[in-house]
Amino acid sequence: MRRLLFITGIFITALVVFQYSTLPHWRTGFEFAIGGGVGSTVVVMSNATIMDNSKSPDSYILHEESDEVAGSDLEEKSGSQNIGVKNSDKAHRNSRDIFSHHKSSNLNENSISMMSIRYEKDLQTGNNDNVNAASTVEESTNLIAISREGVPDEDADLRSISDFQTDSSNISNFRSPTKGEVKRNANKLRVVSATLDDKSTMARALKRLNVKPMLLSDMISMLRDSAGSSNSLRPRQSSVRDRELLYAKLEIQKAPIMADTAGLRGYVFRNISQFKRSYELMEKMLKVYVYREGEKPIFHQPKMRGIYSSEGWFMKLIEGNKKFVVRDPRKAHLFYLPFSSRMLRNTLENNNSQSHRDLEGYLKNYVNLISGKYRFWNRSRGANHFLVACHDWAPKITGQPMGNCIRALCNANVARGFKIGKDTTLPVTYVRSVEDPVRDIGGKPPLERSILAFFAGGMHGYLRPILRHYWENKEADMKILGPMPRDIDGKRAYREYMKSSKYCICARGYEVHTPRIVEAIFYECVPVIISDNYVPPFFEVLNWEAFSLFVKESDLPKLRDILLSIPEEEYLRMQMGVRMVQKHFIWHKKPTKYDLFHMVLHSVWHNRIFQLKAR
Repeated sequence: MRRLLFITGIFITALVVFQYSTLPHWRTGFEFAIGGGVGSTVVVMSNATIMDNSKSPDSYILHEESDEVAGSDLEEKSGSQNIGVKNSDKAHRNSRDIFSHHKSSNLNENSISMMSIRYEKDLQTGNNDNVNAASTVEESTNLIAISREGVPDEDADLRSISDFQTDSSNISNFRSPTKGEVKRNANKLRVVSATLDDKSTMARALKRLNVKPMLLSDMISMLRDSAGSSNSLRPRQSSVRDRELLYAKLEIQKAPIMADTAGLRGYVFRNISQFKRSYELMEKMLKVYVYREGEKPIFHQPKMRGIYSSEGWFMKLIEGNKKFVVRDPRKAHLFYLPFSSRMLRNTLENNNSQSHRDLEGYLKNYVNLISGKYRFWNRSRGANHFLVACHDWAPKITGQPMGNCIRALCNANVARGFKIGKDTTLPVTYVRSVEDPVRDIGGKPPLERSILAFFAGGMHGYLRPILRHYWENKEADMKILGPMPRDIDGKRAYREYMKSSKYCICARGYEVHTPRIVEAIFYECVPVIISDNYVPPFFEVLNWEAFSLFVKESDLPKLRDILLSIPEEEYLRMQMGVRMVQKHFIWHKKPTKYDLFHMVLHSVWHNRIFQLKAR
């Protein structure tokens, strides 16, 4: 027996040594992620399990918190925490605001031209330290990975122990890991320089585009079918509130036909008559109960800055609202679950709860609490409850414990559990100024926009490296760039590019959503959404084809031809549509008619009405 154990031990030791000797196998797992060039830096963790090459190349990508780049102003700057996840469980991203408090005056045409020439020259010559440093960190931070030993393969949570400081004055430095991080991971960082094969990287990325996406027309059909779907939940017992909603449904369906109305243009809506009537009934009838249960910081503590700020703004405004919110739950048509997916992720991480299952379990316990204390959850099986969540993990962690709820989600991927007709898309927004949210929005008149298409950003995910591969420095009217400098000039140039472009490319990052869509609307630039299976915000009521363009990821090589094929009259019509919907994407400290707060609430109201079926 001892001899057998001895031989077994020798065999295992030899196997481990052999695995570690094949370190280049790490490379194949990372080439796909970076989309970078020669000399890019790969950061891996020592004493970690060697990755299986048979798994999807992007299964082990580590994400930098903010999907977006400098060029937007920074209001609040924080280090980006790098968390990796396996397969579809995308990494957590700590918020980093893109806007600052500094007042920025519009640049004249000469100044933006000078900045553009300077930046493009820096990209070509490599003389600008800001550009080089930003690009290096953007790309290298995408490649940090570690696997936790002893974690079952099906729910392994890849984690890093290091944050990056991305501020422009010290952009290339690492932040020292905290004691807690070191204790949790018990590993050391080491840096491995690797030369990435551009052709191999691009081949892997292009292969990813062969998957057939769901077309916008398919999504529209799903929306129409959802109203009469057999999946619509009938309440276990009828109530006065449900009968009120069914009355509203009939009133909406027989709304008098109209074209344009005060403050609204008909062609940017699917059915302006029904939208207007639905909105009127919402203002007149809707009552919401906000659960008081739940402890801070996960509950009742809105965070109103950063890439996940939309969920914080809604929480802040609904909890302070006196028009819709009632104290007596018996009077409510809808019930709001007041938690922050961002704070849930951050708080439980600090308590060593690191997997999706931990977060799901926490939410399940909350559901058990309110369903045991109140009868409203059980009566509808949660169908009259709703949540508003912007974190990338929100669809995953809410799917089981809150699957029947109406979910307002930023990560609205119809191929990953987003249910059209029940769930609704929450816009990803950066708030530049809490005091003056409409500051500096707008742009040049449509006929004065000399740039055909613009994109700038980090190479997050598989799609953006392909975009740069085909279009960076290829055509004079196609300004397709990487990360822009994070100084004041770089941020100002980013805004002026958007204000001077006909079309703004909104390419997906690690997930399907991106704040560039709302940024484009702010600067009156027609959004070109390149993100297969993404359901755009307020899809229930807005006719996105009237003011934006959807391009399949596989059509990236034909992007310029597609844009040039659009007649000028059609472009002018879309650009006017962008201006018409702008009001629907703005947060206000005191909500105004048809603003973002009311549009989110209306989508929840609308979906509840059309999912409800009479007994």
